[in-house]
Amino acid sequence: MFTNGVNLHVVMAGPQDGPLVILLHGFPEFWYGWRKQIPALVKAGYHVWAPDQRGYNRSDKPAGVDAYHIDTLARDIVGLIEASGREQVYLVGHDWGAAVAWWVAGNYPQYIKKLAILNVPHPAVMRRTVLEDEEQRKKSWYIFFFQLPWLPERSLSANDYTNLVRALKGSSRRGTFNAEDIAAYKQAWSQPGAVTSMLNWYRAAVRHQGKAQELGRIRPPTLMIWGANDIALSRTMAQPSIDLCDEGRLVFLEEASHWVQHEEPEMVNRLLLEFFGDAL
Repeated sequence: MFTNGVNLHVVMAGPQDGPLVILLHGFPEFWYGWRKQIPALVKAGYHVWAPDQRGYNRSDKPAGVDAYHIDTLARDIVGLIEASGREQVYLVGHDWGAAVAWWVAGNYPQYIKKLAILNVPHPAVMRRTVLEDEEQRKKSWYIFFFQLPWLPERSLSANDYTNLVRALKGSSRRGTFNAEDIAAYKQAWSQPGAVTSMLNWYRAAVRHQGKAQELGRIRPPTLMIWGANDIALSRTMAQPSIDLCDEGRLVFLEEASHWVQHEEPEMVNRLLLEFFGDAL
């Protein structure tokens, strides 16, 4: 689909006349990160779109850091919503996809019926915590490493993406990502320009970090699901984030890590369907 000057590869499933759910993946994933949610949503009657966001897998990978500004990333999704012909959609985001989802809901609330966020704080809370909390700065060390030129690309790509695989497996419960999953991720990472484009999301975020504080209260009803064993993001950011929502609910999954939709798919699916349920 063409949106906001780029072509995005979008996986679609479910009845055309069903309420539309858009699923936004994060780093270093692609649409496949929602493989355990799509069938449950379709079975419940929803029409599902899961795009590869710009820079990832089969979607366009524009050159330059500024092509990955958060405003631009959000407009990609607004363009998809407008192209769908729907007045409102259900928007779900994990990791970087959650950051984009926050931004869409905050700046374009008229398009969002309900918002579901997985394991990423409101951008203003994230910025404030990184600035004020030494422990969170330590957890976010990789963000600063990613600011370097060429070295992160070399590090992540070396030895058949060993460090990217290690990052996935080391931050998740044992067995979360199997050999078939890793093969799918490697295929996505190996697309020309993908690793640099993926890293440029982080580079743009730091270059334009002041933007985060511009995002105010979130008007659409919001569900936040947070895997409590996230090694990169402190759970202390969850409640202040939901406090910025006019109508918010926070659910901690105590046994899950950052990869909550992979590790606890049945619970995540049940929470999403309960939250969206008034549509059907």
